Amino acid sequence: MATFAQGSRSGLSYIVESTFGTTPAGNFTAIPYNTHSLNLMKDRVQGNEIQPDRMLRVDRHGNRQTSGDIAVDLRDGNFDPFLESALQGVWDASPLASPDILKVGTTPKYFSIEDAANDISQFRLFTGMSVSSMSISIAPNQMVATTFSMIGKDMTISGTGKTVDAATIAQPFDAYSGDVAIGNVGSPSASAIVTSIDFSIDNAMAPTFVVGDDATPFLETGMATVEGTFTAYFENAALINRFIDETETALTVSVDDPTGANTYTFGFPKIKINGADVPVDGQTSRIITLPFVALYDTTTSTNFYIERPDTT
Repeated sequence: MATFAQGSRSGLSYIVESTFGTTPAGNFTAIPYNTHSLNLMKDRVQGNEIQPDRMLRVDRHGNRQTSGDIAVDLRDGNFDPFLESALQGVWDASPLASPDILKVGTTPKYFSIEDAANDISQFRLFTGMSVSSMSISIAPNQMVATTFSMIGKDMTISGTGKTVDAATIAQPFDAYSGDVAIGNVGSPSASAIVTSIDFSIDNAMAPTFVVGDDATPFLETGMATVEGTFTAYFENAALINRFIDETETALTVSVDDPTGANTYTFGFPKIKINGADVPVDGQTSRIITLPFVALYDTTTSTNFYIERPDTT
């Protein structure tokens, strides 16, 4: 009887590359993921000649690249290298006894990622993979849902897989173990009745194709665009006035796991709120929807940062 690959027998693992597109020696680390859609894509190149029978003679494969999403429940430690890739920064562990901080930077981070169909011993190896964009959703009654949208150089398939080290898997973050605070830039923040927040960072990465190679030798990077939307109960005019008055606003969101000892904080030191819709959707509570964009803040020298527990 034939055996077909099952999702329940599939694994995903990674190793950090020191040279773009080159898999280094060493063991891979397992990724605790929910779903992924990593794939190799090729452009098509067709002939242009006209044939009297109206049928094509030429159809070739052109430029190749890899891309896809890795969806996870965010956890303490497991995805810190991918957070570095998303922000193109490096965790700063100084000063001692203070939370580590990761800010938006200019240093791309690349991975080799293996998709293992263990039950049929087929292993797809993706190289030159980087986080082009990252989206995070925080809401009641769900884990902190995170999607890393990857882009990369190439893929090969083999009947032999890499040696994979098991990940030390922490409890996933939820929306009940953290807090949200909103306030004027440079001023202490006050708690707000926020019902959900979704935000993303987009690096606008793309391959740069050249003559003589069907795979990219380099990934170009655009601006780090940080945007999002949060919703809140309509209890007064405070949030709406921030939109009306174009008030530059600080926003911080913290999440944790059930241990209470692994708080991650997402900080937006200066945002501009670009809407404040307050529809009536029925007889229940009215909700304000507030889209925002994060701007560069001279005090913190970033438009977005993440803090984690001290690792020193």
